[in-house]
Amino acid sequence: MEQHIHISVRSLVEYVYRSGSIDTGLKTATSMHEGTRLHQEIQNDYKEDDQKEVYLKTNIDFNGITYTVDGRCDGVLTEGEATIIDEIKSTSLNISDIDHNHSPVHWAQVKFYAFMYLLEHDQQDITIQLTYIQNQSKEKKRFKEAVSLSELHPYVEWIIHEYSPYAKLMLEHKKKRNESTQALPFPFPEFRKGQRKLAGAVYKTIQDKTNLFANAPTGTGKTISTLFPSVKAIGEGHLEQIYYLTAKTTTRQTAEETFSLMAREGLSMHTVSITAKDKICFKEETICQKDYCEFANGYYDRINGAILDLFKHETNISREVIESYARKHQVCPFEFSLDASYQADAIICDYNYIFDPRVSLKRMWNESKAKTALLIDEAHNLVDRSRSMFSAELFKSEFLDLKRTYKNHNEDLFESAKAINDRMLQMKKEMMENETEKKSEHKPSSLIELVEQFNESAEKELVQSQQSVDQDKLLEAYFNTLSFIRIAKLYDSSFITYLQRYKSEVRINLFCVDPSGLLQKMGKGYRAKTYFSATLMPMPYYQNMLGWKDEDYRLSIPSPFPVENSEVYVKPTSTRYRDREKSIKPIIQTIGEFTNNAGNFLVFFPSYQYMNEVYEAFSMEYEHIETILQENQMNDTEREAFLARFQEGRTQPLVGFAVLGGVFSEGVDLKGDRLNGVLIIGTGMPKLNYERDIIKDYFQENSGQGFDYAYVYPGMNKVLQAGGRLIRTDTDNGFIVLIDDRFLQPKYRTLLPPEWRDFTLLSK
Repeated sequence: MEQHIHISVRSLVEYVYRSGSIDTGLKTATSMHEGTRLHQEIQNDYKEDDQKEVYLKTNIDFNGITYTVDGRCDGVLTEGEATIIDEIKSTSLNISDIDHNHSPVHWAQVKFYAFMYLLEHDQQDITIQLTYIQNQSKEKKRFKEAVSLSELHPYVEWIIHEYSPYAKLMLEHKKKRNESTQALPFPFPEFRKGQRKLAGAVYKTIQDKTNLFANAPTGTGKTISTLFPSVKAIGEGHLEQIYYLTAKTTTRQTAEETFSLMAREGLSMHTVSITAKDKICFKEETICQKDYCEFANGYYDRINGAILDLFKHETNISREVIESYARKHQVCPFEFSLDASYQADAIICDYNYIFDPRVSLKRMWNESKAKTALLIDEAHNLVDRSRSMFSAELFKSEFLDLKRTYKNHNEDLFESAKAINDRMLQMKKEMMENETEKKSEHKPSSLIELVEQFNESAEKELVQSQQSVDQDKLLEAYFNTLSFIRIAKLYDSSFITYLQRYKSEVRINLFCVDPSGLLQKMGKGYRAKTYFSATLMPMPYYQNMLGWKDEDYRLSIPSPFPVENSEVYVKPTSTRYRDREKSIKPIIQTIGEFTNNAGNFLVFFPSYQYMNEVYEAFSMEYEHIETILQENQMNDTEREAFLARFQEGRTQPLVGFAVLGGVFSEGVDLKGDRLNGVLIIGTGMPKLNYERDIIKDYFQENSGQGFDYAYVYPGMNKVLQAGGRLIRTDTDNGFIVLIDDRFLQPKYRTLLPPEWRDFTLLSK
């Protein structure tokens, strides 16, 4: 059977030649920001007969494998009778620091293009050229070499030889993967109610290259119902990669367990989990510089060996596996997981690696996207998360501080920081005397220009100066302004600019009110996307907010559990802010009545303050009942300890106090006798604030549903999530108590799941 590898020139030579250490990433950031424009600037100076962005392709047979190598060279130029292959590279370094031997990988890239061009045009000799352009000064430097086909042949063969052990390993794995996916049975004796329907919808979505919005209640088995058909789609040749996107550690672990379950049934796939840099970093501080971190120092000299070792011996590559191999090969665990992810069959990671324009996996080429499916778990969380991803803010105090720091050290930095500080001061003065907030539909263009100038000055200082006056502060400001510039480029009618002032501080925010268009843009090119959740309700709201298109599919599955498994009660007590104080007594009485017997119970509150007030009062009145309280900013160990208290077979009651929308109200599985009842205080509405009011005003004007979009729907989603902690399997049973008089209003009642609507009304 013919073995075939398709790889781009750039990916091939970068694999073979990559070496050196991880640095701060400044050059990469600039390249992503300016690279295309600078390339076009040079290409615009080409002569009329010169060609740009020339596609080249060749097949190379080596040790039984056919390598199809392709790519676009920046320019094919004519100079008299001579032909020149031109490769353009932008740099943040001083142009005087660039010499002929600056980058072997750049020479390798242009030599490979020359080899392909000579073969295609049946020629023997050609000139190759590297053109460097400095990002700020726009100075250019060129290096030329004359090369022949006879000398390029062995050079290209050597590159293929160096890549071939990895290629062989990947081909062997792919064969085994495809055979295992085709033979994989469903890993349970039978499909649950609604499970086959969801799995079928996911497969059809991938097959038809579209998107699916699925509301699948707890008990459907959403993880296996989305992953199993996606894995089968790989076996059928529809996909090469799956991204399982999640917002929480608990749902990431569920996905890992599901892949392990399928592995026990014979599945052979490389699955990589990406853990946030700050969490997985081996050092006390996350400083990615070779002088500080031995795992960053020489990273690229060791990474190929680490990847080969990892993929040769592991399939389900969890955080623990990454850490083990990272220590073995002395490589940065975070960058290691990213490098592994580009070649993995399935990647489990946070939403931001796909949707955030500042941190997404930018090395993924469009042809890879076309063979990739996105599975977006707990998709209701993506609305607020994407607003955060697509927004950016700056504080005046940061630039006042830098102005003072660099006054006598760097005139450019001093002037550019001063200009931003002065402009924000002027914006503050333009506010009315009694105004603390002000919004506008317009992009602050004059400020953005000043921010761009500062960013260039900051980058120049960071690149050129080994010991800047205050490196950490300047680096933070550099990345803050870079983020602001990137978001400014996305600014359209879905944004609002708002200014806030307090005392001497001024904050400006480019706030993305409606993220739907940008979610569509960031998700463009992928073969299929499935947005799924147990609480994607009301469906029209989430369709609008997540970028629904007319050709997309939607699916709502009823709960698979018998209605009688849970008893639902409504206590019509007002929990509005003005009634908080007088609500405490009826609330603690209701909690006491429902938890005054053996079992485990959770009570959810709309805020920490309200929770703490009720907790204190309850603890005094019901001293005999054991209680446990969610603390703000709990770490992973503290969270696990909290949940560990909920044990089966309790002979006394345990009442856990927690917050709606917090870590214990989503993605928590307390099965069987570990949870016997849930009480929910209030309708979960977000706290009234300026940002929420901006959302309200925007959607009131656009759809007439401003209050619902800003407050009601996000709040009720928290309620549904919290209530969903109770029934996790078809043998679980217990009660849900909803404490708020608004649950009796038609608007709120229709937002409850059908199985909750036939509730028992308690006396006031």
